[in-house]
Amino acid sequence: MADHIKIRKAAGAWSVRAGGAVLGESNNALELIEGDYPPVIYFPRADVAMAFLDASDKTTHCPYKGDARYFSIITKSRTLQDAVWTYENPKDAVAQIKDHLAFYPIDEITIERI
Repeated sequence: MADHIKIRKAAGAWSVRAGGAVLGESNNALELIEGDYPPVIYFPRADVAMAFLDASDKTTHCPYKGDARYFSIITKSRTLQDAVWTYENPKDAVAQIKDHLAFYPIDEITIERI
């Protein structure tokens, strides 16, 4: 693993909400810390209501984690474009984040320990 990336089990239970709906709750979330960036909570895909997510055409590449695929969140009032990402085939050094989803911490999305 790159020396500047640490992955550990996120302590406690975590939730993610958008548009007034709970998208997911998990006791098995992961916390990824990369350099000086704020920690990112990765939710197991099995703990997220995928019906709220719509696959996007957007992809990006990280030299340390691999290729990311994106999803938009469909809420009652609007679509939050490319607000979720996942590494479906992450590099071996960060294999723990496979089958996990991360959410951008924008105003319309709440990620919190419960």
